[in-house]
Amino acid sequence: MSEREYDVIVIGAGAVGENVADRAVQGGMKTVIVEAELVGGECSYWACMPSKALLRSGAAVRAAQDLDGAKQAVTGELDVAGVLRRRNTITHDWDDGSQVQWLDGAGIDLVRGHAEFTGPKRLRVTAADGTVTDLVARHAVAVATGSAALLPDIPGLREIEPWTSREATSAQEVPASLAILGGGVVGVEMATAYAGFGTKVTLIVRGAVLDRLEPFAGELVSASLEKLGVTIRTGVEVTGAHRTEKNAVLSLSDGGRVVAEQVLVAVGRTPRTGDLGLESIGLEPGAWLDVDDTLLVEGTDWLYGVGDVNHRALLTHQGKYQARAAGDVIAARAKGLPVDDAPWGVHVATADHEHVPQVTFTDPEVASVGFTEAAARKAGRRIRVLDYDLSWVAGSSAYADHYEGMARAIVDEDRGVLIGATFVGPEVAELLHSATVAIVGEVPLHRLWHAVPPYPTVSEVWLRWLEAYGRPTPS
Repeated sequence: MSEREYDVIVIGAGAVGENVADRAVQGGMKTVIVEAELVGGECSYWACMPSKALLRSGAAVRAAQDLDGAKQAVTGELDVAGVLRRRNTITHDWDDGSQVQWLDGAGIDLVRGHAEFTGPKRLRVTAADGTVTDLVARHAVAVATGSAALLPDIPGLREIEPWTSREATSAQEVPASLAILGGGVVGVEMATAYAGFGTKVTLIVRGAVLDRLEPFAGELVSASLEKLGVTIRTGVEVTGAHRTEKNAVLSLSDGGRVVAEQVLVAVGRTPRTGDLGLESIGLEPGAWLDVDDTLLVEGTDWLYGVGDVNHRALLTHQGKYQARAAGDVIAARAKGLPVDDAPWGVHVATADHEHVPQVTFTDPEVASVGFTEAAARKAGRRIRVLDYDLSWVAGSSAYADHYEGMARAIVDEDRGVLIGATFVGPEVAELLHSATVAIVGEVPLHRLWHAVPPYPTVSEVWLRWLEAYGRPTPS
């Protein structure tokens, strides 16, 4: 057994942990990262990247099929084996060699194994071969272990060995039928992908599809899923599960049942903090880590919780944003330098509160940032809602023969700025960053008249929103 001392220890070498470590090293901190699985983490191997690979080919085929002149060239079915090959290439066949090379180039040490706290700033790492390494942090430890799929307490569910997002995104064979529990982002994305493969998909949703977004988003996505052959059961819950020789059987709260070859559970996430030894530092194992805007765990002056584990915004891009702030503030505090922790400062994750962008890569895509109408009204904001049918924009006519979509802007009437935007339509993800910039930058609507959208593009919806709101007149 050996002991090593570092300025900073990062637990978890996913996208978030890598960014914490990188910023700490650039701040002059000797840094080590600990990883029990693959360097690159959930996003690279079981979430963002493989899921988008599974979705992209089907979306491309459907886009071509909605364009006269192109649809005549699309004469075959989707090559599912080809989609899986491409996904395997994007995940490097679950080999993290290139990610390890990046760590080496960035000057970040790597210790493979499972980390467990033995006390403040102290960790014991146990490798797969039983080798034990003790690590001591001079300044800080950052927990960036992410989250895992939540398995609800349904009789028989664990016994049928359902898929989680990991199995769904890494499967090497496609089931003939798939029942999906949950109508959130993972549920609808995997319903889109597998229905495109020819799998008979049933989506079981306790409430409404995509119920945290604007209602029209769930409605348009549901209609699209049904066109793909997905059966959607809303307002019901699974009350029990068992397996026959060939299939899983799910009992529903309305007395019905669903029979499918495989079951995917996508009803939420839980923090991966249950086996870190948090009790040795006075924290609750298995709990989310409560942090301030500098990502410092409340009640400590050395422990940081970054990414999913703090439950602020369970999105890779938002976790990387937090990581840059955390790595920089760790270095600043270690050196006794000024800390810029005012809102929008260098060392804080202010955008986590009301400015989070998110894309659901269904077909059509859903891209949103900031407040929904319901959330804005609940927050007591005096707002005006601007809706526009994206099929009316000239760019949509050029894009597809049967374009369907909707865009909503939420305007704060007291300040004359945008505080929320939602787009639903083909490839609207690329519209989202302009809305994010406008919201984060608090760009006045009267100034947005001078940000001219190119013609003919779908982004011309910005002009239509402004026209609906009204052109300013001199006083």
